[in-house]
Amino acid sequence: MTGILFVCHGNICRSPMAEFIMKDMAGKAGLSDSFEIASAAVSREEIGNPVYPPARRKLAEHGISCEGKTARQMTKSDYGRYDMIICMDAWNVRNALRITGGDQDRKISLLLDFTDRAGEDISDPWYTGDFDEAFSDIRLGCEGLLRHLLENAEIGYNGKEQPDRR
Repeated sequence: MTGILFVCHGNICRSPMAEFIMKDMAGKAGLSDSFEIASAAVSREEIGNPVYPPARRKLAEHGISCEGKTARQMTKSDYGRYDMIICMDAWNVRNALRITGGDQDRKISLLLDFTDRAGEDISDPWYTGDFDEAFSDIRLGCEGLLRHLLENAEIGYNGKEQPDRR
């Protein structure tokens, strides 16, 4: 089983959208049992809060439920628990590195690194108000991530050495 943790600032918009889009994709591909997929925040601001209503509505428009999800902060122990820590923007990467104490196993990356837009951030719809763009970019990233995992046979590594993704 491959553990994937999606990370954004507050864990109420982008990272839960990524969590549930990826769970939906894995389920439709018959791969739900191949992954442990979760999401977390780099900040403490929204801990315990549900997914932001416009993000929840955007997921629902696509038949995806995020029922029961509440924000939590990423912890140092998440680095050992998950095989991949996928951030929504460069600021999230910097904070994830601060929380984990570094990235010796090269687990931390941007979601759009799995697309032809490597190095780009996913804009935060909390500030932009553009949940359509965020959903589209996150779906693109999740499609690329799933394709990457299947092509590189990384499914099932769970803590073992993985091929270089960068």
